[in-house]
Amino acid sequence: MTTTGDDRTTAMTGPWWWERWRGAALDAGLAVLSAAECGAEGVTFARDAGLPAPVGVGFGVLAGSALLIRRRWPVAVVLIAIAITPAQMGVLLTIVGLYTLAASELPRRITGALAGMSMAGTLIVALVRASQDLGGDGTHPPIGSEFLPFFAVAGSIGVTAPPVLLGLYVGARRRLMESLRERADDLERELQLLAERAEERAEWARNEERTRIAREMHDVVAHRVSLMVVHAAALQAVARKDPEKAVKNAALVGDMGRQALTELREMLGVLRAGDDGAKGSGGARPVEPVPLAAVGHAAAAAASRAVDEDGPSLAELDELVGQSRAAGMAVDLSVEGEPRDYAADVEQTAYRVVQEALTNVHKHAAGAKTYVRLAHRGAEIAMQVENEPPPEAGSTADARLPSGGNGLVGMKERVTGLGGVFVSGPTDGGGFRVSAVLPAAVPAVG
Repeated sequence: MTTTGDDRTTAMTGPWWWERWRGAALDAGLAVLSAAECGAEGVTFARDAGLPAPVGVGFGVLAGSALLIRRRWPVAVVLIAIAITPAQMGVLLTIVGLYTLAASELPRRITGALAGMSMAGTLIVALVRASQDLGGDGTHPPIGSEFLPFFAVAGSIGVTAPPVLLGLYVGARRRLMESLRERADDLERELQLLAERAEERAEWARNEERTRIAREMHDVVAHRVSLMVVHAAALQAVARKDPEKAVKNAALVGDMGRQALTELREMLGVLRAGDDGAKGSGGARPVEPVPLAAVGHAAAAAASRAVDEDGPSLAELDELVGQSRAAGMAVDLSVEGEPRDYAADVEQTAYRVVQEALTNVHKHAAGAKTYVRLAHRGAEIAMQVENEPPPEAGSTADARLPSGGNGLVGMKERVTGLGGVFVSGPTDGGGFRVSAVLPAAVPAVG
């Protein structure tokens, strides 16, 4: 049986065109037997043809040795067998050659044509030889001559049909096994590919959840901590000059710190929910770690805090702007259109965009005039936060706020995740603008 692809390359361990040494030994043995047969029959052929016996023997040995190349050139072997049929030699050569031809990958029309030629040649030779064996005085037909055609046809079919049919069966079985092997290999490769894709999807999901957790932590804590730093810087600047304003700023810092701690505690509480549930089961079994996907969704749920409770919404936008004004930022808020309720994730995303944009103004353009615009439209809600260039250095206290470069990325991920559009960039006047448009989606149920 032959193999295909990589298996075929691996199986090629025999000499020349043989795949294995076993096949080479088999062909060599058949060639020796065929050469011996044809050599013996060559003596009769030489006597009938009036040639020296060594010539007939050499011709028979050379023709019979053709089985040595039957796997490489099966057509040549069958043609040699047909050519020496009139010499009444090469029965083994004919049988093995036809079997090899039928079992090969050659087109069936070639096999049928050569098998037909071999059967016709064998039939003619059988008729001639039988006529010679039954020869009489020429005046009366020999006894049994009426059966001569039957015996000739039976003999030619017996020499030709069995090897052809057996070769066709072996070739079909070989092709079936190769097809099954290739199908099994393809299935194994597909399973391996599916496993790799599953691993890639799992890794992608883990990265997505890490990003989600980082974004929620950033949105929940960064804004209030940034305002705390701004108020602390202002408190340091006015502590001696204006004690009353310093006390007010200190109170604002405390309030914002408590709010930040409350939000952070809520998020961490949900992240620990899995451990608490495991401990509440009685401690009979070790606590299993919470899956990262569940942690990510829990973090998102904790950060958003479900609008039907006390999560951030557009109704708290005035308070958000007021906190920035209390920190010394000149903020102008304008609302267009009729306010209405939106889906929870839409309101929260709109709030976070404005919140993060104001945080960036505190970080990068402290003291700059800022404009916050909110527009309620039929099928969408639009928001824009634009600041003018910051004043000259030294006009305000430098809060020296660090920047991780994740604010704009987080805003864009939130907006595009809801099917919205997000654009940010510097303005011609030297300021910066953040714009977002969100679909109104389904109004929240009151």
